[in-house]
Amino acid sequence: MSSDRTEVAILAGGCFWCLEAVFLQLRGVRTVVSGYAGGDVPDPSYELVCTGTTGHAEVVQVTFDPTEVSYRDLLQVFFTIHNPTTLNQQGADVGTQYRSAVFYRSEEQRAVAQRVMDELTASHVWSDPIVTELAPLDTFYRAESHHQDYYRRNQAQPYCQAVIAPKVAKVRREYLDKLKR
Repeated sequence: MSSDRTEVAILAGGCFWCLEAVFLQLRGVRTVVSGYAGGDVPDPSYELVCTGTTGHAEVVQVTFDPTEVSYRDLLQVFFTIHNPTTLNQQGADVGTQYRSAVFYRSEEQRAVAQRVMDELTASHVWSDPIVTELAPLDTFYRAESHHQDYYRRNQAQPYCQAVIAPKVAKVRREYLDKLKR
């Protein structure tokens, strides 16, 4: 049963198209908006963020119902679908805009994210250390409209088939109990 209460998570794990496609699959997720955070240039454009000079990361703003999916659950999925051990890189995407980051909106979110990262480190899921940035959210900027709902609108494109589709499939396999019906 869903509630009227929602919370927001801001996550960066490489290309925002990948994160958006995955989080839209999860029960309790109301909206996913692609955008930019963590930089110092107001109202950045995609082209400017891609230069790596603004300090922004490609992020998703995930609005969710915490009675259906917890912030911790979202973080567990997040750490499943990207490599948090590569500094400023996800696969072939290289630059600070592709860094792994959790932009927290409260002390509670910061603490949960730190606990999840500590647990992953202790369990040796990766052989290299986690380099995910944990920082307070300053400002979220919505990306241009053609970046929203990208995977659904462009599934036949090679990038979508080669990079995004496997991540969506992995989440469908590993988190079947958390998927929308």
